[in-house]
Amino acid sequence: MTVSLETARALVADDLAAVEKTMQKAVGDAYDPLAEALTGLVRSGGKRVRPMLTLLAGRFHPPDDHEKLISLAAAIEALHTSTLVHDDVIDGARLRRGRSTLNARWTPSSTIMAGDFFFARAARLVAETEHPRVIQMFARALEVIVDGELRQAFSARDWSQPKASYYERIYGKTAALFELATQSPAALGAAPAAHEEALRRFGYHLGMAFQIVDDVLDFVADEATLGKPAGSDLRAGIITLPMYFYIQNPKRRDQVIEMIESRPTGDPIVDEVVALVRESDAIDRAMDEARDFVNRALDDLAPLPAIPARAALADVARYVVERTF
Repeated sequence: MTVSLETARALVADDLAAVEKTMQKAVGDAYDPLAEALTGLVRSGGKRVRPMLTLLAGRFHPPDDHEKLISLAAAIEALHTSTLVHDDVIDGARLRRGRSTLNARWTPSSTIMAGDFFFARAARLVAETEHPRVIQMFARALEVIVDGELRQAFSARDWSQPKASYYERIYGKTAALFELATQSPAALGAAPAAHEEALRRFGYHLGMAFQIVDDVLDFVADEATLGKPAGSDLRAGIITLPMYFYIQNPKRRDQVIEMIESRPTGDPIVDEVVALVRESDAIDRAMDEARDFVNRALDDLAPLPAIPARAALADVARYVVERTF
């Protein structure tokens, strides 16, 4: 049976609409060109997985003031969006979700400042929770995200890096924000420690699976589906899990190094390597690890009350390894 996000989305549809309005309001009073650009980013949408997780996690122990949960969900999605703005500059990306990036229209320095502005608005939104521990969690997540980006930058083209290095990077790149999305609502609602820990672990395991699947899709999906060229990470020299598995065979590793390092890294060369990885066992091995993380996430839900939000979180977890974009 194909799993979708629709049941989970329907459960929190009104709150998601409130999150959208909150995000738009957060950027609408900025300097006109900046407001226009950031409003466009907000309206470009996406799956809104992170605020959905925040709202669902908030159903187990709702805070006294529901508006604080809305502010928290908006802050987390604004933080995510601002990291994408910076990522596009770092990666030199011209397309995202099939649309021209801000980086394609503005100078890199202006784009970075736009991302910084959205970071600041995300911080203002999380401050509206008036919950010191939640604000601390938010700050810690931002630290981990930056750490993950730096690890990724300095490990580029390191063909001998261990798998643990990859997992450290994707924790910072993705799982830390998923963890924040599921743990912070529990803290906001004064949940028992066991429930908060269960939600934290769920977010961590789900985020790890989500990024592994993203990295698989970078090899197996086409540009029309991805909204950006296939093999984008490889073009930047980033070793993701499918590539890691592929080059564990010494002959394959030597072949890839010769193709990527000894000749100009033009698109035809990258496309050849992408095709080799796509046709190998590396894709299945990476997906097996993603499924293992999802199974752990599903187990993490066991201590939580059997309310509709728990079933919805399970649907989101199953969706992560079935999605094609």
